[in-house]
Amino acid sequence: MDSSDALMARFLALHPRTIDLSLGRIERLLARLNHPERRLPPVIHVAGTNGKGSTIAFMRAILEAGGLAAHVYTSPHLVRFHERIRLGGIGGGHYVAEDRLADAFARCEAANAGDPITVFEITTAAALLLFSEAPADVLLLEVGLGGRVDATNVIDEVAAAVVTPIGRDHAEYLGDTVESVATEKAGIFKRGCPAVIAAQDYAEADAVLCRQAAAVGASPIIVGNQDFSVHEDSGRLVFQDETDLFDLPKPKLTGRHQFTNAGTAIAALRAAGFGDIGVAAIEAGLRNVDWPGRLQRLSRGRLAALVPAGSELWLDGGHNIDGGRILATALADLGERSDVPLVLIVGLLGTKDAEGFLRHFVGLSRALIAVPIAGQMAARPAEEVADIAGRVGLSARVSPSIEAALSAVSDIAFEKPPRILICGSLYLAGAVLTANGTPPC
Repeated sequence: MDSSDALMARFLALHPRTIDLSLGRIERLLARLNHPERRLPPVIHVAGTNGKGSTIAFMRAILEAGGLAAHVYTSPHLVRFHERIRLGGIGGGHYVAEDRLADAFARCEAANAGDPITVFEITTAAALLLFSEAPADVLLLEVGLGGRVDATNVIDEVAAAVVTPIGRDHAEYLGDTVESVATEKAGIFKRGCPAVIAAQDYAEADAVLCRQAAAVGASPIIVGNQDFSVHEDSGRLVFQDETDLFDLPKPKLTGRHQFTNAGTAIAALRAAGFGDIGVAAIEAGLRNVDWPGRLQRLSRGRLAALVPAGSELWLDGGHNIDGGRILATALADLGERSDVPLVLIVGLLGTKDAEGFLRHFVGLSRALIAVPIAGQMAARPAEEVADIAGRVGLSARVSPSIEAALSAVSDIAFEKPPRILICGSLYLAGAVLTANGTPPC
C-alpha cells in the first residue's frame, strides 16, 4: 500500500489552482463513500478565528476525564498530518496510525476517481470515514476555513455548534470586515441545534452571530447573556449558567484568554447533552489539558538547552492581528508576575498582517530577532520582518535560523535572564517542536 505521504502528493494534483470554497465536491465524494457523515457519533462543531483548537482541547480533556471517548478533527497540524485525526478511546485517544490513514486515503482516492477536489476536502472525507468506523461518544469537529462552505459543514444535525472569538483573518476568502467573517462562521448553525456563542471581542461579530442564529432557528446560548458566564476570581475560574455555579482551578493553558476558552468548552459540553459530567472531571480536564504550540513553555529539548542559563523559552503559533493582541496581553500578565526582559523570535507568512501583529509588542519586547520559516514558499523574508518591526518601533535584527537566534540572545546584555518567545506562525511552531525533539504525541 502507498504511504499517506505518497497519496497526499497525488491529491495535490487534483487541487484547483485557487481555493474555491464549496460543498459540492466533498458532498459528491461522501455520497460515493456511502455517506460516512451520517454514521458519526454526536458532533460538536467549532468555528471561530481564535481559540478553536484550545476550546476543543478543553472539551477533549474534560470528556476523557469523565470516562468518555472523543474523536477529534483539527487543523492545521504542527509536525505530521496524523495530528489532525485523533481517534477516541476510553482512557484517552490516539493519533490515527499510518496504516489506517493510508487505507482511508486510498479508499477516498478510488472513490473520487480523479475528479477535481481540494486536499482539505478529500482529507476531511477520509477523516469522516475513519470516525464513522470507530466507536466513540462524541466527535469534536473543527472548521478549517470560515464555516458556511467549509468542507466540515456537511453534517445535517449537530449536538452543538460553537463559535469562538472572531477577528479579521483570511480576508481573501471570508471578506475584510468583522461582519462578513462572522456571517461565514455562523454558517455552521443548524435549525433546532444549540448555538454556543463565546464572548466576542467585537460587538459587530456578536450582533451578526445572534442574528444568524435566530434566522436559522438555532437555539442560542450566549456568554454574558444570562445563559452562561465565566470569569477569573483570585486565580480560579468561575463558571455559571442557569443551573450551576462552579468554582474551578486555573486552566493549565497559559493566558487569560484560556479562561474564556475553558468556559466556552464547559458551556458547549453542557449544551450538547454532556451536562452529567461531574465537576471532578471538569477540574481534572482543566488541570491536564494539553494543546501544543499555544503559549507552550519548552523546558526540555535540544533548543531549550541553547538558551542562556535561567532563561525561559516559550512557543506560540498565533499569527493574526487579534492573536497578536491576545498573546501580548498574556505576556504582559506573565511580566507582572515575573518582570524579566522579553525577547521575540519571529517568523511570519507573507499572507498575514505583519505590522498589525507586531504592533502589539511595542513597549513590551526589548529585542526582536526575525528568522526565516524553512520550507515555506509563502514565508516573509526575515529581513522584511525585521524592517516592519523597526517601522512599528521594535528593536530588530535578523538571524538565519532558530538555533542562530537563540545563540544571539546570549550576546545581548540583559540585567536578568530573559523570557524568550518564538512566535508568528504555526508552521514555525511545528519546525521548532521538531528541532527541539518534542513533537505532539
